[in-house]
Amino acid sequence: MVGYAIGVQALGYLLGRALGYYPISLHLPGTLYGLAGTLPPSEVILWAGYNFIAYAFLPYVFFRSRGYSNEQLNLKSSNFWADVRLIAIVLVIESAVELAVNHRILSLSGHQLLLGIPAAFVIYFVGTSLPVMVFIYAILLPRYLRLTGSVATTVILGGVTYTLLHCFDGWLSFSNPSAAVLSVIFLFFQYFGPGMIKTFLTVRTGNAWVHVWAYHAIAPHTLADTPLIVKVFRL
Repeated sequence: MVGYAIGVQALGYLLGRALGYYPISLHLPGTLYGLAGTLPPSEVILWAGYNFIAYAFLPYVFFRSRGYSNEQLNLKSSNFWADVRLIAIVLVIESAVELAVNHRILSLSGHQLLLGIPAAFVIYFVGTSLPVMVFIYAILLPRYLRLTGSVATTVILGGVTYTLLHCFDGWLSFSNPSAAVLSVIFLFFQYFGPGMIKTFLTVRTGNAWVHVWAYHAIAPHTLADTPLIVKVFRL
């Protein structure tokens, strides 16, 4: 599965470049940092579709066809109300932090919010939330835990995997050795911690959906990236 991920990343890089776009990674260009220009809607659609098919649809269908249940894939709650309480607590805290750090969404008009919020939610849910949940936290994470027998090691490996699957994000530069080293350093600064939090939430609950609702689909993505989607689709 790690080899499959490397192949998907390489193909996403080549496909994006061949079409004149940014390399396809798990974050849409402009998600964290601004871009010099504006993305065309076609690039956003390609990004979301490629990630969904490569990281979510195909792996899920493959493992289900081999007899794995949703419970074995960390996709079914064993304690629904406990998961809901945890989601609510983490979501409130993360939303408050997100809005304190980045409150561009509050500058949008009512019309833009009405159209932009659902559009951003759907695009990022399909393009990164589901791919991350299925590939990393439903498929790889149980294998990390089984192979290592250690929750701590599994949390670290989950953080590393989440980080490396963003290695072609649009803000990174590998044009020269110094830029590459700096990019890798900031890549880990940006993603290693959140990846470990998502891993811990999944290991703690046995339910990969928890991190999606608590710390991915709504906060930070919908809160932070609605302005980008409004700009791309001229809403």
